[in-house]
Amino acid sequence: MPRYQRRLREVNEAVLATYLAGGNTRRLRGALAPLLKAAPLSRSAVSRIVGRLRGSLERWQQRPLGDLDLVYLYLDALALRVRSAGQVVGVPVLAVVAVLADGQKQLVALELCSGGESFEAWKGWLADLGARGLAAPLLCIIDGHAGLRRAVGTVWPRAAVQRCCVHKLRNLERKAPKHVLAELREDFHRIVYAERLEAARTAWAGFERTWVKRCPAVVKSLEEGGEELLTFFRFPQAQWKTLRTTNAIERLNEEFRRRIKTQGALPTEDAAVVLLFALVASGQIKLRKLDGYPKLASVIRARIRSAA
Repeated sequence: MPRYQRRLREVNEAVLATYLAGGNTRRLRGALAPLLKAAPLSRSAVSRIVGRLRGSLERWQQRPLGDLDLVYLYLDALALRVRSAGQVVGVPVLAVVAVLADGQKQLVALELCSGGESFEAWKGWLADLGARGLAAPLLCIIDGHAGLRRAVGTVWPRAAVQRCCVHKLRNLERKAPKHVLAELREDFHRIVYAERLEAARTAWAGFERTWVKRCPAVVKSLEEGGEELLTFFRFPQAQWKTLRTTNAIERLNEEFRRRIKTQGALPTEDAAVVLLFALVASGQIKLRKLDGYPKLASVIRARIRSAA
C-alpha cells in the first residue's frame, strides 16, 4: 500500500464504477467483498470517493469549446428528481448536445438552474458558452419553451430553429378530449412524416380544416409552432428522423431515471448533476451518431457557400 493511502486506486475505481451502475453502500460492500477482504467500507468513505467527481464536473464546465466543429445543437431542460426539505422535487438542469461534423453527438454542457427555466437563464448560459468559444450552430433543435426560443434568437440570430414535434404533439393532446386523441395523432403525423415539404403543407391545411371547429385550441397551438415545426425539411431527408425532435436529450433523462430507479431521488441538486455528467463521461450513457450523418458534408458545404 502506498504511503498515506488507505485504499488502492483500483478499489476507488471499482467503487465509482459500482456506484454509477446503481449500487448503494450496502450493495457496494457486497459487490466488492472479494476485493476488500475484511476491510471496512463506510458510507462516508464512499461519499468521499464519489465526491471527487465534482471536481471533474467543474473542470468540464469551464473547459474551452473553440475546438468543437459543431453543426447542430439540441437544447432542452431536464427535470432531475432530488430531495429538498423532505420532499422529492424536479430540478431543471439545462442541457446542450452537439452534433459534430463527423456526425457524433456529444454532451457539451450541463447547468443546474435552481431559479427556473427562463429567458434570462438561457440567455446568460448561451452567452457564456459563446464566450468559451462555442461556435454558432447551423440549426438549433428545441422544445416549445418561449424563454429558450427568445434566447436562441438573441444569441444566435442566424441559426435556423426546429421545434420538437414530440413536444408539440403533447401540447395538442392536452387541448383535446381523450376520445379524439388517436385521430389527432394520425392527422398530426401526416404533417411531420410527409415525404416532402409540399405534402406537409397540404396535410397542415387539412388538419386546420378538420380541427378548427372541433377543437379550436388545438389549431391555435399548432399555429403557435408555425414554420419552425417544418424546418427539418430543409435538411437532408436521411436526417429528418433525428432533427424533428429533441429525443437526443430525452434519452439522457431516460437513462438517468433508470439509474436512480432503486433510490427514487438523489439527496441534493448538485449530486444529480454530478451523477448525470459522470454517467456520460464514463461511457455508461452513450450518444450514437446522427442518422444520415454522411450527408453532413453537403450541409457544411452549403453553409460555406451561403456565408461567402
